[in-house]
Amino acid sequence: MRWYDRLIAAHRDVTDRVSHAVRLKSDRYFVWQEDGRNDLAAENAHAEGAVTGSTDLFTKKEFDPWVEALGEALSSHGIAWDVSSQYEPETGFWHYTWDWEVADGYD
Repeated sequence: MRWYDRLIAAHRDVTDRVSHAVRLKSDRYFVWQEDGRNDLAAENAHAEGAVTGSTDLFTKKEFDPWVEALGEALSSHGIAWDVSSQYEPETGFWHYTWDWEVADGYD
């Protein structure tokens, strides 16, 4: 399974309200995007690689159960992650951001 298939599957374990780099018009949704790579070189070659990126949850629910659900889904698909949050008073959204890293090379 390719890295992005694993990432999409983790999001869809929680909901179909997810997009790749496009903000949706909804009161509750995920947006994800990749932002780089971590490559491990050994003996002048690429030995292992990973793709890094982030997922953002925009929600009007203060204690949204999708927060815990996405963390569990990412972990169950072998994706390393860290989450942070903030409230955006100008929009009324709670904004959670997961920074993740997923191994590449599972094709």
